[in-house]
Amino acid sequence: MKRILAITMGAVVGLSAGAQAFAADIKIGEINSYSGLPAFTEPYKKGWQMALDEINAAGGINGDKLVVISKDDGGKPGDAITAANELVSKDGVALIAGSFFSNIGLAVSSFAKQKKVFYLAGEPLTDAITWEKGNDYTFRLRPSNYVQAAMLAKEAAKLPAKKWATIAPNYEYGQSAVAVFKELLKKERPDVDFVAEQWPPQGKIDAGSVSQAIEAAKPDAILNVTFGADLVKLVREGTTRGLFKDRSVVSFLTGEPEYLDPLKGDAPEGWIVTGYPWDKVDIAEHKTFLADYQKKYDDYPRLGSVVGYTLMKSIAAILTKAGSTDTDALIKAAEGVKVDTPFGEITYRAADHQSTLGAFVGKTALVDGKGTMVDFKYESGADFLPSEEDAAKLRP
Repeated sequence: MKRILAITMGAVVGLSAGAQAFAADIKIGEINSYSGLPAFTEPYKKGWQMALDEINAAGGINGDKLVVISKDDGGKPGDAITAANELVSKDGVALIAGSFFSNIGLAVSSFAKQKKVFYLAGEPLTDAITWEKGNDYTFRLRPSNYVQAAMLAKEAAKLPAKKWATIAPNYEYGQSAVAVFKELLKKERPDVDFVAEQWPPQGKIDAGSVSQAIEAAKPDAILNVTFGADLVKLVREGTTRGLFKDRSVVSFLTGEPEYLDPLKGDAPEGWIVTGYPWDKVDIAEHKTFLADYQKKYDDYPRLGSVVGYTLMKSIAAILTKAGSTDTDALIKAAEGVKVDTPFGEITYRAADHQSTLGAFVGKTALVDGKGTMVDFKYESGADFLPSEEDAAKLRP
């Protein structure tokens, strides 16, 4: 009888210990457009998974295991909100992270404010997410449209071009990028004029009619904000029609391998771009990241890989500093937190919740029949953001 009692008590103790260990897991809700833009989100998922494995192998968060519950929003804001609701009410996550498209990021940010849930946006680039529609619960990792536009406008201002045309997807990201680039370039060069605009629907560009309309305006230079399959169609159709011949092109994101690689031998040459020359980055932290990534996946990283990796490392740094999953504690910890990344240390600013992660700015080139970046430089976001005092004035 004593032996049976001992076994029973041991089982109860074991069950209790197992329940405590499970309860100690810190659940993270992650949402992204996996089926909507796999070229970016698949490497992004590999990035955060690699960081997650590293974090847990090192003991987790103050001894607690980090668990990610991931959901696909299908590129639809409504589906993202449904996913966020399930993660918070059903799965009991400590915070939400992720998102790609700017309109989805704004929707999740609004949800976070309403439900008082901490949200770390990874990719959405619209300035509104940290400025005019910013809120206490939302932070953002990637350098914003303002930051990337400032980097590109600095280079564009050196060109002799006076007549500019723009091509951008007709939703929040494209609209925001064009508006801020115009503002910043005209500040640098009051003599420039914008003579034509094309706003193709995201993912449904008619590259022939867009090229024809831009050509008719006879601009000296073109600002491009398209990406993904739209970029491939625009480059191939525009090249066939001679749209880019003897014209300068400034282009958001085109130097990122997830968008440059699909062009193969059709990659444009001499475009001024932001991007990620993964095989040429001479930063010590990146060399370690690159080696570890290639060893784990037998593949090279895309920018999405860096974003996913840094997003998860940021979450770990915030949780460790907070020492709690309480939302107010997470907000307080995130304001001013420093995070080690493959590009060096970054800070999440207290005034506007924007990180100081930067971007590579350079030119596209064809090397051995493949697109790449040359003449590039890493620019820190801290050097292009407005002061924290000025940024705070942009928030509601």
